[in-house]
Amino acid sequence: MQYLLMICGVEDAEPVPGVDMAAAGEAWAKEMDGRGVRLQGNRLRPIADATTVRVREPEVLVSDGPFAETKEQILGYDLLDCQDLDEAIEVASKHPVARYGSIEVRPFWTG
Repeated sequence: MQYLLMICGVEDAEPVPGVDMAAAGEAWAKEMDGRGVRLQGNRLRPIADATTVRVREPEVLVSDGPFAETKEQILGYDLLDCQDLDEAIEVASKHPVARYGSIEVRPFWTG
């Protein structure tokens, strides 16, 4: 079953002291790629580069910045193919951002 991991945290937040987050993220990706559960993933550009689109008939409203006014944002994503939710949770729990942010695990619709 496929799952989307939404990697959430506060931009420019001080992560885990003494941990090289770039190296930790690369190590996590390499491990999950080796296991064959990670299909793809990437970091996202800062929220300042976001564009939000809304349609309110008949207008298309475009604004700079994120949709929600909140400190925590989606920093990146990973697409997984796991046997079940338990495996997806285990994979998410090993992600370095889970130590200071949060990882939302969401299954795709099937069928």
